[in-house]
Amino acid sequence: MEKNNRGSIEGAAPLNDFLHHASTSEDFEALAVKEALAGQIAEAMKAQNLSRKRLAERMKTSRSQIRRLLDPKDGNVTIATLQRAAKIVGRTLRVELV
Repeated sequence: MEKNNRGSIEGAAPLNDFLHHASTSEDFEALAVKEALAGQIAEAMKAQNLSRKRLAERMKTSRSQIRRLLDPKDGNVTIATLQRAAKIVGRTLRVELV
């Protein structure tokens, strides 16, 4: 690689581009986790023939909260909400750092 007249290496992405990509990567990973959890809850609901309305009643929450919970693109769901939903569908939420 050759340096250009600004002292940076030709073909190398600027630091800001790298940092933006890292942030995007973290966002993508968080979205993938939320999508997987929403899918697992939806599968468990289907296996138990449990409607969104009934899940909302059992969780003592609104149907709009259940919609957000099951929407893989909506990241505004708390761990407590995920735990309550998991318990109602007979599952356990496990969060770990690796």
